[in-house]
Amino acid sequence: MAKTAQAPNIEELLAKATQPSADAMRLHPFYRGKVEVALKARVRDFNDFAVWYTPGVAAPCRAIAEDPELVYEYTHKWNTVAVVSDGTRVLGLGDIGPKAGLPVMEGKALLYKYLGGVDAWPIMVDSKDPDKLIDTVLLIQPGFGGVNLEDISQPKCFRILETLRSKAEIPVWHDDQQGTATVTLAALLNALKVVGKELSQARIVFVGSGASNVACSRLILPPAPPPVSASWWTARAPCIRGATTSSGARRSTSTSGSCARSPTRSSAKAGSPRR
Repeated sequence: MAKTAQAPNIEELLAKATQPSADAMRLHPFYRGKVEVALKARVRDFNDFAVWYTPGVAAPCRAIAEDPELVYEYTHKWNTVAVVSDGTRVLGLGDIGPKAGLPVMEGKALLYKYLGGVDAWPIMVDSKDPDKLIDTVLLIQPGFGGVNLEDISQPKCFRILETLRSKAEIPVWHDDQQGTATVTLAALLNALKVVGKELSQARIVFVGSGASNVACSRLILPPAPPPVSASWWTARAPCIRGATTSSGARRSTSTSGSCARSPTRSSAKAGSPRR
């Protein structure tokens, strides 16, 4: 008769939980980085340098100068993403700065390449000024096909994203906002299917009012009635309670003084955050 597997004890679970950190401290200095530049074009001899660099490279340069859209055909721009961060809100570590945040952004670039085949590169901005970060992205955008904003503190992350999406000529998204909101909405819709409910029949609680939950509310709450029963909670007390839509239609809503430090407080007066 087969023996029943014994459940792991607390010590074993703690050891398993801390093992990735121990491995990371051993492997990061071993590899000295998680991503690298690799050649796509073949180089057989010195004659190939004349094709990929001067003088041959002048021909595609002239073609792109005449038709800028050809940059997506003649270069790697079509498959490149800049992972941009100022290191002000890194994972659960908070404001640790751009140098300390670099391992995380390298990890994001690794995910892009391994899971999607996209060439990504971390761009760490040594400034907490949102306008400087915005200017940096706009200045480097000719060399990339898209921009992934990452680990930027709120509330400035909202203005940075909105400004870049209106001014940049390439796609820009903030993973902590739109990435989290997309997978959360997908999970919610699947959960509603499992229990056989409509969104209007659900009660939704947003724990915290940071970048992720503000973006989640924009996707989850319907733009028009029927409203959804939703509430926001900070660490101390509820910010908003009642039925609400993303366009502001709301009933039986109450606010709490603890929301004074939260961007949701201002949203409570005019409805939930704009879509």
